[in-house]
Amino acid sequence: MRFRSPRLEELAELTELCLRSKAVWGYDEDFIEACRPELTLTDADVGSPLAQVAEDSGHPVGVAQISLAGNVAYLEKLFVAPGRIRARIGEALFRWAATTARSHGAGTLIIESDPDALDFYRRMGAIDDGTAPSGAIPGRVLPRLTLTLYPGEPNGNGYTPAHA
Repeated sequence: MRFRSPRLEELAELTELCLRSKAVWGYDEDFIEACRPELTLTDADVGSPLAQVAEDSGHPVGVAQISLAGNVAYLEKLFVAPGRIRARIGEALFRWAATTARSHGAGTLIIESDPDALDFYRRMGAIDDGTAPSGAIPGRVLPRLTLTLYPGEPNGNGYTPAHA
């Protein structure tokens, strides 16, 4: 497996990967379509150092994206192809996100998680930090987690993120 930037010709394929991954949690088609705007990769993501594709044997198997606001980073996307979930691709993408956020000066990574992905983010060292409104579904509230990115400073569960 290798990581690389998204390519223009695959943006639709990567968006569909995100939507299929989200659907793994049992959401209906209307819910998934409501999420489409937030899960769509755009031309601005092509070549961006803040978006990565996990590729295996020439095929995308996962995607991650962060955004930055001062010394805070936000995990915008982290999705793995349904047939590859639990193959440690999500873990590798999360470590990329944390390392990239830190290398861009962020001290904290904020995650607004799908409720079904909470255990994954907790295993990665993130700590529960309240809730946030869904940007896709009016009235829906998402669990919010934070990951401390300072070197050598473990989170509450003893996890110290990897650094570049």
